[in-house]
Amino acid sequence: MSSPNSNARPKAVVNHLPGGSTSTVERAMRVLRVMSEGGNARLTDIAAAADLDKATTLRLLEVMVRDGFVARDAQSKQFSLGPELMVLGAAALRRFDPRPLARPSLLRLVGQFEDSAVLSIPSGVESLCIDVEDGTYPIRANYLRVGSRRPLGAGAGSLALLAWMPDAEREAALEILASQMSRYPRITPALLRERIADARERGYVVLLDVVVERMGGIGVPVLDPEGRPVAALSIAALNDRILARESAMAHALIHESTVCQVRWSEAMRTSRRQAGTPPQPPSLETLR
Repeated sequence: MSSPNSNARPKAVVNHLPGGSTSTVERAMRVLRVMSEGGNARLTDIAAAADLDKATTLRLLEVMVRDGFVARDAQSKQFSLGPELMVLGAAALRRFDPRPLARPSLLRLVGQFEDSAVLSIPSGVESLCIDVEDGTYPIRANYLRVGSRRPLGAGAGSLALLAWMPDAEREAALEILASQMSRYPRITPALLRERIADARERGYVVLLDVVVERMGGIGVPVLDPEGRPVAALSIAALNDRILARESAMAHALIHESTVCQVRWSEAMRTSRRQAGTPPQPPSLETLR
């Protein structure tokens, strides 16, 4: 079974401004996105993944080290995320953390099927893995980990986020993604459009033997009360294990997605009340 090179960091998805200009802030954000999968990384690897030259990358890293957003090991000279980002992350999660809402669903899915269950959220034209519950089946999808990013469409949960985007946003994303899939040669614009149409018709995504040989995923979106995808639940497993239980997996995922949607709506109403914003009634059609 082949899997992505664990030592190679995927290039950051780059959205250039008109005229080809890229600000220092954009370059810095690109570096942080590359580093978001965690662990230590060499300057050369960070620069290559961020599509920046080494001198520019080093200058950005030195500023972020000075301000505590990046740490540098004195012996290995490798870089990792710094404590200031932990402070920012904790502040963001205090506002709204979707993981506790979805964690019971991940546990139930793993308990029922024994394969890894994943929670992803959209981040521009990428999906970001924010929680994983490893399955107990001996062959696991160990290429999935918290903090990993993929272009929308590169994976079942990622494709579910793309498939349920509003039409105009999805078309804009597909235009950008056409040039961002070099790591996934089997994923073409035609394939994405075909799988999106299939997913919208049956209510869930199946993507087999496309990202990793002999492995695949099945996923569904978690929609907010306006019908927008705010997260995705997916199961990653061997192709044969998905095909043998596709109907049962789809039914369980759709059920857990509905549970998450109800809990999400309740959490958002609570958050609005605490912030002094008039609560918005949930859409029953969305939750069905």
